[in-house]
Amino acid sequence: MEVAAENKLIEIENFSFSINRKKILKDISVSIKKGEYVSIVGPNGAGKTTLIKCLNRILSGGTGIIKIAGKPLGTYKQKDLAKKIGYVPQANGHHFSFSVREFIMMGRYPYISPFSSVSSQDETAVERAIELTNTKKWADRLITTLSGGERQKVLIAAALAQEADVLLLDEPITFLDPGYQDEIYAILKSINFDQGTTILSATHDINSAVLHSQKIIALKEGELCFFGSPKDIMNNDKLYKLYGKTFLFIDHPVARIPIILPGGPL
Repeated sequence: MEVAAENKLIEIENFSFSINRKKILKDISVSIKKGEYVSIVGPNGAGKTTLIKCLNRILSGGTGIIKIAGKPLGTYKQKDLAKKIGYVPQANGHHFSFSVREFIMMGRYPYISPFSSVSSQDETAVERAIELTNTKKWADRLITTLSGGERQKVLIAAALAQEADVLLLDEPITFLDPGYQDEIYAILKSINFDQGTTILSATHDINSAVLHSQKIIALKEGELCFFGSPKDIMNNDKLYKLYGKTFLFIDHPVARIPIILPGGPL
């Protein structure tokens, strides 16, 4: 069904992107509504991270159309774009020696000029982000002293401090233990359901993607293979085309949606 124009928050039409003349994304067309939780899945090298980075202009250029809230991406000033889109990179990246609170305050950069002081609104936004992510107990610690799961929660808090309409995440649970994976997804579910934030997340974990998302984007070699509801991708007809192998499935006892089982013993 075509998404009504007034409900489209992200519009991608026939978008292609190349690096050194190699096409990484090929004629991608999808629309994402306000308040949706959408996951991007696919094998290594499919273009998941590239698509995320094109949406917030970490990677610029390409052909086709990208619109955010009805406005062409290229027409945004960077600070105005940051008020629309927050970005959470992988937690294993390099971080400078700031305290957690200082780092989260950096998320307010779209609202703070070089010559202005921190306002009460900035302080309120930071405290709210700290509360939503349950990071208060680390607020005075250096971010470099935190574990991977703790850092990921701080990265999400910094993005939330932007008060953006869209949150882009690149592999939010990679390298995290199951406990932190559950915490991260609980935070994302809360800000999506309770706060109405639109979420677009690239992930290798297709089980988690189908359990937490309303829509799935599946990419393979830069091409769109699937865009639709999670239950419609969880079959071997779709997944063989995506991954080149078949899977075992079982219905999740709570969600009542097929999930992939590990293979049998070797």
